Amino acid sequence: MIWSLIVGAIIGAIAGALTNRGAAMGWIANIVAGLIGAWIGQGLLGTWGPNIAGMAIIPSIIGAIVVVAVVSFFLSRSTR
Repeated sequence: MIWSLIVGAIIGAIAGALTNRGAAMGWIANIVAGLIGAWIGQGLLGTWGPNIAGMAIIPSIIGAIVVVAVVSFFLSRSTR
């Protein structure tokens, strides 16, 4: 369970760095985005690629990028 949180945080941080929105979200949001992104990415793309802590890394990062982009889109629209 701890490894899943750590890997989820790393995946969320990678997704945030790739979208240039990770620093504004905070580390708890990065963990949540990484875990939800891993779930969505593996559900849509499968479990191909290297696995760490039961998460397929490549589909998880792709899913987390989608989650971070969608969340930051809605947060930026609500602050206007």
